[in-house]
Amino acid sequence: MSIHLKTLGFAAAVTAVLAFSLPAAAQTTLRIGTVLAPNDPMGQGLEKFSQEVEEATDGAVVVEVFHNSQLGDTTEMLDQARANANVGTVTDVARLSSFVPSLAIMSAPFLFDTYEDADKFALSDEYLAWGEELKEKAGLVMLASNWYQGARHLLTNVPVESPEDLSGLRMRTIGAPIWIETIRAMGAEPTPMPWGEVYSALQLGTLDAAEAQPTAIWGAKLHEVVEHVTKTAHIQLVTALVVGADTWDQISPEHQEIVRELAIENGRYASQLTIEQGEEALENVAEAGVSIDEIDRTPFKEAVAGVYTKLDLEDEAATVRNVLGD
Repeated sequence: MSIHLKTLGFAAAVTAVLAFSLPAAAQTTLRIGTVLAPNDPMGQGLEKFSQEVEEATDGAVVVEVFHNSQLGDTTEMLDQARANANVGTVTDVARLSSFVPSLAIMSAPFLFDTYEDADKFALSDEYLAWGEELKEKAGLVMLASNWYQGARHLLTNVPVESPEDLSGLRMRTIGAPIWIETIRAMGAEPTPMPWGEVYSALQLGTLDAAEAQPTAIWGAKLHEVVEHVTKTAHIQLVTALVVGADTWDQISPEHQEIVRELAIENGRYASQLTIEQGEEALENVAEAGVSIDEIDRTPFKEAVAGVYTKLDLEDEAATVRNVLGD
């Protein structure tokens, strides 16, 4: 009996030693930043994504979310990701077109009529091939490109009915060619700057105007520094959840598949929140005293028609129409 007990004791000791000496299962942390507030649909979607990823991978993949530009402006976060820092973000896809020019089509003016159209194209083989190219050329991985932030409208202190009304106005926009050329074609002077600086720039007169989606207008309190929101819906802001390739490649193929699926699902969740909260946001802006102006968009559509040719995106536009069956 004593020999048997000693044997059991020895076996238990060996087991304990092996348990401490064997390496624990690898854990990968994805640090995702956004320039938007926590209550923005994108912020809510990221928090839900974080919770579901940790549960689905049994803690092997952890997503940490940072709101309100805590990790920097969107461009800075992309630069960090490309420099192998463990940083990712939700970005308009046009910012990535300097690496893969075809990606600019996701932010082309008056192209997608509905979120469902954009979601369908973002999951097409044609678009996913551009995503693979992005990883090769820029070291960035797009987990999902169906995170919809809403239709972009004009924010001014003067009424706007036609492109002529925007002449000479310094308008903040995103610093990618498709955005810059769209705003220029619409009549304003495009002025790229970080999102976090827009409020003060409008307040101080450094900017005359801006363009943004309803939830961001309300979330950033821009209704306090403009008098008119003109509903041009000139660009449907469809964004992508992007991480650095080095960090992504640390995750097992099995868990990569789980993370991608959850990124798509939560992109749809966040997008539905965007759609639901967009009208409410505009109602809040109107109640705050800002004029919400409906206009004939035809002059603006005509004004931006040449942007596709100027940026050599005619083939990409045809690809979109083919995928959507137009």
